[in-house]
Amino acid sequence: MRSSQLFTKTLKDAPSDEVAKNAQLLIRGGFIYKEMAGVYAYLPLGKRVLEKVIQIIREEMNSVGGNEISLTALQSSDVWKLSGRWDDEVMDVWFKTNLANGTELGLAPTHEEPLTKLMKSYIRSYKDLPVYPYQFQIKFRNEVRSKSGLMRGREFWMKDLYSFSRTQEEHDTFYEDISQAYFRVFERLGLGDLTYKTFASGGSFAKYSHEFQTLSPVGEDTIYLNKEKGIAINEEVYTDEVLAELGVTKDELEEVKAVEVGNIFTLGTKYSDPLDLKFTDENGESKSVIMGSYGIGPSRLMGLIAEHFADDKGLVWPEAVAPFKVYLVSIGEAATDKANELYEQLTTAGVEVLYDDRDERPGAKFADAELLGIPYRVTVSERLLEGGKFEFTPRSGGESILLTPEELLAKLT
Repeated sequence: MRSSQLFTKTLKDAPSDEVAKNAQLLIRGGFIYKEMAGVYAYLPLGKRVLEKVIQIIREEMNSVGGNEISLTALQSSDVWKLSGRWDDEVMDVWFKTNLANGTELGLAPTHEEPLTKLMKSYIRSYKDLPVYPYQFQIKFRNEVRSKSGLMRGREFWMKDLYSFSRTQEEHDTFYEDISQAYFRVFERLGLGDLTYKTFASGGSFAKYSHEFQTLSPVGEDTIYLNKEKGIAINEEVYTDEVLAELGVTKDELEEVKAVEVGNIFTLGTKYSDPLDLKFTDENGESKSVIMGSYGIGPSRLMGLIAEHFADDKGLVWPEAVAPFKVYLVSIGEAATDKANELYEQLTTAGVEVLYDDRDERPGAKFADAELLGIPYRVTVSERLLEGGKFEFTPRSGGESILLTPEELLAKLT
C-alpha cells in the first residue's frame, strides 16, 4: 500500500483526554479513532493489526477442533430469563432497550444462553458430541472503568468458544487441550514469556477456573506468582487453603500486576439444565450436556501489545501482527523511480509494504516510520543509489545496514 492511498494522517500530539499509552499511540498513528470513552473505530492500519491477531487465534482454535460461527449481537430477553441473567442485579453490564410493543432487547455481553438454545437443534445423541463452536464478535458491556484504551472498553472484540461434551472426563481433556492452544497464541503474539495460567475462582461449577494473565505494570489485576514453578494465583483465591493445595507458601510468591488476556471456565450443566439441552447416551438414557466457555480478547491483546512493546519514539509491533512488514521511504526525486521499482518487486514477492510516497521531508517520514512501529524500514536515497545499496533499519533497536537489492530481498523473504 502507498501512504498516498491512506486517508488517515499521523498526529504530533496525543489526545488530551486519553491517559493510556496504547490509546495515545494508536490514535496518533491513525490506527484507531475514538468515538467515545471505551468505544473505538478501527482505521485501515488498526484493522490490519486486529485481523492478524484474530487470524493467529483462529488458527489455534481450529487446531483443537473448533468450528467458527457468527451469532447475533441483538438478543431478546426470553432465553436469558431462563438462566436468570437478564436481571441487572445478576449481570449489571447490559445495554438494553424496550420497543414500543413492549419487547425487551439487549446487546449481548456474552453468548452462553443463545448458543445453548441454538445447539438444541443439532445435539440429540451421544454421536453428536463433542462439539466446539466459536466466534469472533463485538461484545457490548456497560463498563464504567473505560480509561485504559483498548484494554478495557464498552464495545470490544472477543473470541468466545464453547465446548459441549458428553462427560466430565471428555470436558477435562478438552480443557487441557485449549489451555495449550492458548499458550501457543500468546507465544506467537510475543507475550509467551510474560503470560501465566492463573488459578481463579471456579464459582459453583468447579473448584477453579483459570485466567491467562500477562505481566504488565499497567495491569489492573493483582496476582501472586512463582515463576520457577509456573504457579500464579489471583488475589481472589489467595488463601492459606489454596496455597497448601498448590504446594506453595507465601514466601515463595511475589505480588505482581497483570492484564487478563484470556480465561477458561468449566460450566457444568449451569446452562444446559435450564435450557434443557440434553442428549441420549449409548444406553438410551437422557443426560445433560457438560459445557465450558473459553474467551480471548483480540482488541485487548492489540492494546496490550501496543502498550508493552512501545518505546519513546512510538509503537514497536512484533512482526506477526504488524500492519506491514516494511516501511519503504524514498528520499530525493532521483530515488523515486528506484523506490517504485523496489515496491513492485517486494510486493510481487509477497512482502507487505507500506510505501511512504508522500512529498514530505525525510525527517517527517522517519518520524512516522518510528511512530507506526513497522518492523523494518528500507530507505532508498540518491546518495545510496550510487553504490547500488539500500538502507535497512530494524525498528526494534537494531542498527542500520546497507544491502544490495539481492541481499535485501533474501532478508525479507
